[in-house]
Amino acid sequence: MKQKHSENGHVWRFFRAGGFDQVRLDTGKDLANLDKLDQKLWVALACSIDNVHFDARTLTLIDSDGDRRVRAAELISAIQWTVSLLKNPDDLVASKDSLLSEQINDASEEGKKIALAARNALKVIGKLENDALTVSDTEGLEKAFSQHTFNGDGIITEAAMSDTAMRDLFTAIVASCGSVPDRSGKPGINAEKIEMFFNRCKSYVDWMAEGRQDPILRPLHDKTKEAAEAIAEVQKKIDDYFARCEVAKFDNKAIEILNAGENDFADASSAMLSLESDKIARLPLAKITATSSLFLTDAINPAWKEKIEQFRRTVIQPLLGTKETLSHAEWKNILSIFSPWFAWQEKKPAGNLDSITLTKIDEWLQSSAQDALMKLIELDSAELQTFDSLTNLEKLIRFRRDLYPLCTNFVNFKDFYAKGGPAIFQVGTLYLDQRTCNLCIKVEDANKHALMAAMAGTFLVYCDCRRRAGEERMTIVAAFTNGDSDNLIIGRNGIFYDRAGKDWDATIIKIIENPISIRQAFWLPYKSLVKMIESQVAKRATTADAQSNDKLNQTAAATANIENSKPSAAPKKLDIGVVAALGVAAGALGTFIATFFGYAGGVIKLGPLAITGALIGIILLISGPSLCLAYIKLRKRNLGPILDAGGWAVNAKAKINVPFGSMLTQIATLPPGAQRDLADPYAEKKSPWPKLIIIAIIVYSIYTALDHLGFVNEWTAGRIGIIHAKVEKTTPFEKKNLAIPQQSSPQEESK
Repeated sequence: MKQKHSENGHVWRFFRAGGFDQVRLDTGKDLANLDKLDQKLWVALACSIDNVHFDARTLTLIDSDGDRRVRAAELISAIQWTVSLLKNPDDLVASKDSLLSEQINDASEEGKKIALAARNALKVIGKLENDALTVSDTEGLEKAFSQHTFNGDGIITEAAMSDTAMRDLFTAIVASCGSVPDRSGKPGINAEKIEMFFNRCKSYVDWMAEGRQDPILRPLHDKTKEAAEAIAEVQKKIDDYFARCEVAKFDNKAIEILNAGENDFADASSAMLSLESDKIARLPLAKITATSSLFLTDAINPAWKEKIEQFRRTVIQPLLGTKETLSHAEWKNILSIFSPWFAWQEKKPAGNLDSITLTKIDEWLQSSAQDALMKLIELDSAELQTFDSLTNLEKLIRFRRDLYPLCTNFVNFKDFYAKGGPAIFQVGTLYLDQRTCNLCIKVEDANKHALMAAMAGTFLVYCDCRRRAGEERMTIVAAFTNGDSDNLIIGRNGIFYDRAGKDWDATIIKIIENPISIRQAFWLPYKSLVKMIESQVAKRATTADAQSNDKLNQTAAATANIENSKPSAAPKKLDIGVVAALGVAAGALGTFIATFFGYAGGVIKLGPLAITGALIGIILLISGPSLCLAYIKLRKRNLGPILDAGGWAVNAKAKINVPFGSMLTQIATLPPGAQRDLADPYAEKKSPWPKLIIIAIIVYSIYTALDHLGFVNEWTAGRIGIIHAKVEKTTPFEKKNLAIPQQSSPQEESK
């Protein structure tokens, strides 16, 4: 165990897990001095609060800037605040879901308020002074306090109004300026809304006074508003009519085009006719002519007849008398008379105060109603300290319970590397392909996450998880760190159990391939060979089947047209080149077997250990490259990129070695003491021929090897086998001291 002294004299202790040193957090003093620990020694420096299995309310309280991320500085601030309000910092390590009032440090002003709030809370919920408060107790108190008329949020509801007149004023303010939600959830108003309403009332009164004082704004006196509304209803349509007439004056040829054509009427009559139909209303107001006068009584578009009659009665008759037609000049004159009124309407203050009489508005402005409402706001705001004390009490109890577990998943990864409970970033367990994957992390976008996670060197499977017919959905990434990948393909289904125990249908949607285990790497070359053979056999079988079908089709065609058919071509002779190629291949194969058994003969002479070593060498020659590559990649498996892609800021190389990987992904095994019946009633009947063929191949191979070495010829006294001259074994010393024979003459050699 390593120890390190910080500048303030605190002794830090470290443990090693995941291939790197991690700080131990065993005491409250360790937590209190975290601000002195170099952050380069922290495992993580930031994490998202949305994709972790942790109390969301606690994380929100720690997240002081509200950006949905917890950073190292915010965690340190939360720890220091909590330590300052606890008499014993070691209470943080206990992580209990309760707090005694006597454990609160009331030496500071804030501590006194929280201690007083704790004692008052015990009385309210009916507990004794020596009893402990829990998180659920404080949550209930906050909800109950929020339902009070004055709850400290600076917002008052209708319940705070003392009489009917004040309630009417409250309703008018909400209708004019809108409402803000009170802490209780009811609609309310604050000081800003009150001030806005009374300012609007003053502006509205001044605006109305301007309309009463200027006669130009009221050409028809009390009937001005009704007449102006009638003009507004038909203004665009009458403007359209006179514009068409002006074009008709310019060129009579345009009259037919400007009027409704047959196609327009056919389109309008294609469905059931109605005078409120938009297709009829879009037709011209009246028949277009070059006279530029509008007949107000006859030949008016039926969809506009009622509105034109209202316009004639409320505008034309008071201004021009009884008229049957309206000229373009008269229309412009009417618009000029009412233009000041329309300009005055555009300056109308916002606030929807037309439904309130001026008398009522003047009454509110002249009375002390605004001051009365502001006093109610002050009474509500006075309770803010009480609510803050309750909030801080809940915050203290939550921090006392949750800060230490958060540190063991943030400052170090003790929970992840321990054999106990899972880490906060592990959201559940995936059951798939007779395995359980415990390293499952929630992700928002699989494609975006895979860009970074691919650097982890881990076999990753992304799954789309659904519950309740797809109403609930989420995406997870699971790390497969044990077994093989033979049956892991896109589209396979499994079951995912989240930390709450709920089951989800999981479907593989994306895979990042990497070595999973040494065992998989060992068998990979052989499996690849088998797959290649199967592929070639299937390919040749498909080709042969296609050729056979072609021959059958040709035979059938020839039989059907035998009279008209030409003489069939002579059967194709065997290609000599093919025969030669087959001979070369057979010779090469025979040479390889002879060479192999030649070396094997030397190995066999050296004894059983040499034979075993040779077999191991052959196996390593085949599986060695795959094993080396897998070993290198498995040593580099790193948790960091997987978490970084999900919003974490991992500060260390958190490795996932082979032993730890076998714990994260567990393979199905029979329970201890389980009984197993090997009799399968549906097993396929085995043919003896495959075994006989294999035995024959083995016997033939042994015979060939012995024959190549000359043992068969020797054992059969020269009747069978190849004759080989045996070379006597000599040691290097014997070879060095052998006498060199004298060179004989040709005559002696002939003798």
